[in-house]
Amino acid sequence: MNITVFITFCLIVLARITDVTLDTIRTVAIVQGRRAFAAVLGFIQAIVYILAIAKVLLNMDHPVYALAYGLGFASGTYLGITIEQRLAFGHQVVTLVTRKGVELIQALRTAGYRLAEVKGHARDGDLTILYVELPRREAPKLMRDASAADDRCFCIVNDVRLAEYAARGGASVSQRLSKGRDA
Repeated sequence: MNITVFITFCLIVLARITDVTLDTIRTVAIVQGRRAFAAVLGFIQAIVYILAIAKVLLNMDHPVYALAYGLGFASGTYLGITIEQRLAFGHQVVTLVTRKGVELIQALRTAGYRLAEVKGHARDGDLTILYVELPRREAPKLMRDASAADDRCFCIVNDVRLAEYAARGGASVSQRLSKGRDA
């Protein structure tokens, strides 16, 4: 393999890593309703994709380029998911189901969480269901805090996409509810 083929191989891998990473983040942005952000990422991603695929298809006499294409795709998928998890855009609602409602509520409110409480009844006794809406990047800390207060606490995490989120100036669920209480 000569130096030109090696450099081209590396450029194809880097282009595909960039392309697929952007595409992964763009897909999440679409699901979350972030249209403008998704459109910008899609534009850049499409240009990089065309450059990479053209280089591979115009140089089929070097089958190693197809390997570079696949390697870049796999690496880009992994990197895109990793970056998206670190960015953690959006909000989540964490549902906590516990039999130690009073203790868990006390611990979470002391830690600064705003929560809604619902009393429930199960076949084997009473329980408390807590709902906490928060930025997605804070959800792991909430689950650690809840587990520290009640190691048998059951957590359910849901992504939130409010149809009126942007129309209301981006206010979170808890912010909107507290505004209603103040009125």
